[in-house]
Amino acid sequence: MSRGIHLPLSATEGHTDATDLGGSDPTLIHGDPGGSVVRRSVLPGGVRVLTEAMPGQRSATIGFWVGVGSRDEAEGQHGSTHFLEHLLFKGTRRRTALDIASAFDEVGGESNAATAKENTCYYARVLDSDLPMAIDVIADMITSAVLDHSELEQERDVILEELAMDNDDPSDVCHEKFVEAVLAGHPLGRPIGGTPEAIMAVPRTAVWDHYQRYYRPDELVVTAAGGLEHDDVCRLVMEALEGAGWALKPGAAPVQRRSAERAEITSVAGIHVHRRPVEQANIIMGCQSLVATDERRFVMSVLNAVLGGGMSSRLFQEVREKRGLVYATYSFAGSYADAGYFGMYAGCSPAKTKQVIELLGAELDKLASDGISTEELRKAVGQLSGGIVLALEDSGSRMSRLGRAELVSGEFLDADETLARIRAVTPEEVQALAAELAAAPRTVTVVGPFDSPADFGL
Repeated sequence: MSRGIHLPLSATEGHTDATDLGGSDPTLIHGDPGGSVVRRSVLPGGVRVLTEAMPGQRSATIGFWVGVGSRDEAEGQHGSTHFLEHLLFKGTRRRTALDIASAFDEVGGESNAATAKENTCYYARVLDSDLPMAIDVIADMITSAVLDHSELEQERDVILEELAMDNDDPSDVCHEKFVEAVLAGHPLGRPIGGTPEAIMAVPRTAVWDHYQRYYRPDELVVTAAGGLEHDDVCRLVMEALEGAGWALKPGAAPVQRRSAERAEITSVAGIHVHRRPVEQANIIMGCQSLVATDERRFVMSVLNAVLGGGMSSRLFQEVREKRGLVYATYSFAGSYADAGYFGMYAGCSPAKTKQVIELLGAELDKLASDGISTEELRKAVGQLSGGIVLALEDSGSRMSRLGRAELVSGEFLDADETLARIRAVTPEEVQALAAELAAAPRTVTVVGPFDSPADFGL
């Protein structure tokens, strides 16, 4: 039977003699005969490289991860992480913004970036023959961004437009306000993109300081999947980083992963109304939940599949199909190093708000008191198993899986082990977790044409 593989942070732990690159010999993390092979190396400077070679693939996806997210912004730097995601595409000492865009366009490749609460990733998908170019360009962006003042001011307006677009979506607003209330007072409760006020106020010096603090070798993780060779990726990464002038000290260890000790957070329970002149009420009910490394995360996956994971889920069947109260309803969970949340969403006519809120709570209570049937468990496991396997058909998903394993859990799970852990979930475990969620203080966020809960009878 397969098992999870521990990913050590020491540059020497679990490895043999140093390679010609001055780093550790690549560790074989996972390998199938005639199938994909996952390897990991810690390069000089503490740079971590993880690859998954996929035989027969003519493309590859490369990601440069920095373990910094919106939660890490100091006072006066709020919004800096999202700002950097934009600005690193605006030019380096060697390339203009047009040079960066053209490098991928002219080979039919795709490039983008994503900012999260605990990490930032710059990635590209290209033909396997163009992987050296992709590594060189993204490494240049990571190491040598100029953060030009005029570009920064122009991008400030672009980000404000992005935030305005999100603020016009009541569903997005509902999710942001829900997390803000559930993780109240914690940096994880802040919006990833920053607020308009923060973006307007943050100076270039604050963004530059944030860049200098976190964009360094021991924070960097490079992951790649597709048609590639591990040693080639390591060599190309080293050449690009050294060419940019980064000091890569042999034997240096990566930074420690975030502590998994649960943060002390007091949620703001109760019903919170945010007025918007919209035709629908957007509702989320939920509470604090599991951290990212909790072993019960597989139980949570099954719980979500049963409760709100598809058209056959309890929420969909009860609230939409049987009663016709909503078009969209689902449950979800978010997890981080030291905090997490669980929620149930529904969008309905304002006149039906009270009824829908009561139904969401009732379905969670029913799951906690009565549990799930063996048939529901079978369907949930099948749904999750199919989704996992289908997702791994894509090199981008495999690249992201490596990044999350390295930055979050420190453990690599292959598909077989992941499926085994899902199949090991029992009805009793699902009911116990549901009971824990049902007993927690509930936060209800409502975005709609209301001023207070009294407007919809609560």
